[in-house]
Amino acid sequence: MALSVNLEKALDKAYENVSLPEILAAPPSALAGLTEKHDELLAGLGIKTVADLGSNKYFALAGVLVALSGKTG
Repeated sequence: MALSVNLEKALDKAYENVSLPEILAAPPSALAGLTEKHDELLAGLGIKTVADLGSNKYFALAGVLVALSGKTG
């Protein structure tokens, strides 16, 4: 089964028609809303690509904690 995902609103215009491997290798500013200034700040944390951002253990942990906060009662 083929999978189609529309990422137009999630990506900077320059990255809307590139392959997933190219997006993952791109700087974080490839994501809509992030700029080259964000790239510089994230580089200080060792994050130089979208893949680095997505696999960073601190960002992943924060995401899990936010998800869990909606499940606690």
